[in-house]
Amino acid sequence: MDQLGKPNFRQIAHHLRQDILDGRHPPGTLLPPEPELAQRFGVSRSLVNRALQLLAAEGKVTARQGRGTMVTWLPPLLHSPARYPREIREGQDARGAFDAEIRALGLEPQHEITTEHTQPPEHIAEALGLPRGRVNCLVRRRRLLASRIPVRLNASWIPLEIAGGSTLEDPSAVLVGGIKSALADLGFKQVAASERFMVRPPSDAEAVALEISPERSVLDIFHVGRTSDGRVVEVTTTVTPADNQIVEHEFRLS
Repeated sequence: MDQLGKPNFRQIAHHLRQDILDGRHPPGTLLPPEPELAQRFGVSRSLVNRALQLLAAEGKVTARQGRGTMVTWLPPLLHSPARYPREIREGQDARGAFDAEIRALGLEPQHEITTEHTQPPEHIAEALGLPRGRVNCLVRRRRLLASRIPVRLNASWIPLEIAGGSTLEDPSAVLVGGIKSALADLGFKQVAASERFMVRPPSDAEAVALEISPERSVLDIFHVGRTSDGRVVEVTTTVTPADNQIVEHEFRLS
């Protein structure tokens, strides 16, 4: 409190943060306008604005021009092998694991998709066992949102000899079960996958696409999918705010 007994901007941010975490302002909804919040706390709009800037740096809210301040906090998503079984990815016509996860939160999953034939970066070509320096991949890029809240940036790299001429090339096609189901339908069912995780700062382009502060960390996931004969048929990279993920893996000990 200040000398007059009014809350300071950190205390205002604390109250609004609790309202968000307690569900009084659900994800994807707008906070009350600044004048209304200023009246509620008995302070100036400038103090409310400082509190909202603090919450924005944490990823709890985002200012949307012409609309107001949207709640962008989401409960952390669990990233584990349990998200990949086909019955999970396709349950209730879900378009992959992300769709199923977001629907379980009561939110609407959205996909912004582009596709192109391209020369993959060297580390992608190496993982896929493809010659370097050639246009031999289809890359399917997705910005994935939950009720208009950007959550993930995905890029899936698939050999052109597999994906060429298939629905995977269609950017308007949101595939039931996602890329893994589409590949299985093409005769390339994946039976094993490996993942590598790295926490790092976002690039400028990633921060803009995810609508996050450049100071927030992202989780970079490198996912490699293999068929029963050991062939790598998919490499997917995922970039997502690190504080939005809980990673859980089970492994054997000798």
